[in-house]
Amino acid sequence: MVAHSGLITVMERAARKAGPRLRRDFNEVQQLQVSRKGPADFVSMADQRAEQTLYEELKKARPDWGFVMEERGLVEGDPDKPRWIVDPLDGTSNFLHGIPHFAISIAVEDPRGAGGKTEITHGLVYQPLTDESFWAEKGRGAWLQDRRLRVSARRDLLDALIATGIPYAGHGDMKQWSAIFAAVAPEVAGVRRFGAASLDLAWVAAGRFDGFWESDLAVWDVAAGMLMVREAGGFVTDFRGGDRAIDRSEFLAANDTLHSKLHKLVGGALKAPR
Repeated sequence: MVAHSGLITVMERAARKAGPRLRRDFNEVQQLQVSRKGPADFVSMADQRAEQTLYEELKKARPDWGFVMEERGLVEGDPDKPRWIVDPLDGTSNFLHGIPHFAISIAVEDPRGAGGKTEITHGLVYQPLTDESFWAEKGRGAWLQDRRLRVSARRDLLDALIATGIPYAGHGDMKQWSAIFAAVAPEVAGVRRFGAASLDLAWVAAGRFDGFWESDLAVWDVAAGMLMVREAGGFVTDFRGGDRAIDRSEFLAANDTLHSKLHKLVGGALKAPR
């Protein structure tokens, strides 16, 4: 068994406490109380209950830490201490439609990073239905349970399976996405849209997907997964190949060779007249 830090233990314990209730609610999805949160953006009682469980467990373990949470928003803590970034149910639309592909995502953001910058130091993505726990620690690699993860070794786009997220009502730039898709799809083995960015990135880290692109994502969707890809030997940048992925809400992930090739395709698509 690989030894991980106490923080990963705290995160996994919280996720595994919230997981069984999500599994039960998923099996009774038609009975859930659902309210509209925005255009085609739903929030369920299951989402709220999971977030409450995660909040209570993480708060108990680190009472002076703040939170950034999808439903609860910003919860202030000691500004000199790390804070939790939490998505209690990534893939809510899948969940509400009975599609068994969703996850809990938890990350730690530390304000005391290199050069005085904040950085993500720990991440966990937990799939309650498959009981898969993907986790990463800065400088210690990415793991699925006790198995070390490495990004895909594929070098040829024609062999590559790429994940994405498609814009929908009220979210994203369909023209931009269509231009990128038109550039990427003819060059790769396939493009998949599964509807949970945290799992997409965890699967890139695990080598199940060879690459990923999406825009208009929130920090709680990607914080844990980005760390996993990097700790598994991959790259995550914005569409311009820079380090402002979260600032720009543009995410391009792959191994070194495929990332360079995808970046050229995406860059060309963004420059082309639309």
